[in-house]
Amino acid sequence: MSAAIENLEAAQRRAMAGRPKVAGFPYLAETLRRAGVTRNQWFLPACQSVYLTQKGPVVTQGTPLLSGTVDVPKFDRAALIAALRTDQAGNSTFPEFLEACWRAGVLHYDVDFTARTCTYYGCEGEKYVEDYPAVVID
Repeated sequence: MSAAIENLEAAQRRAMAGRPKVAGFPYLAETLRRAGVTRNQWFLPACQSVYLTQKGPVVTQGTPLLSGTVDVPKFDRAALIAALRTDQAGNSTFPEFLEACWRAGVLHYDVDFTARTCTYYGCEGEKYVEDYPAVVID
């Protein structure tokens, strides 16, 4: 296992151990940022995640949301914001969040841990950018 993978997985374990149920993403993001992760790019519906870290890039392949050939949903900003608010309130699991993003027409999203932004993209150039708050981790 590479140093980049070991570092990323250790940071993810720390984040999940201390992450609050409500508004947990900023805690996760700050934990990853402190571990040297600069970006996280998610590709839906493949559930492939690329982490850009100071120790090198790492890819994680999750279970795809679908298989075969399907139509890409139309980008729906209101549905995306609803999915975000549901997740931020602690009322969805991460797989449910990913599925809701896909249904809202999100093809991929990019988390910038330095700028503290998440940018969600549709397949025709649509995008929605949301800032997330800084948190203090003891």
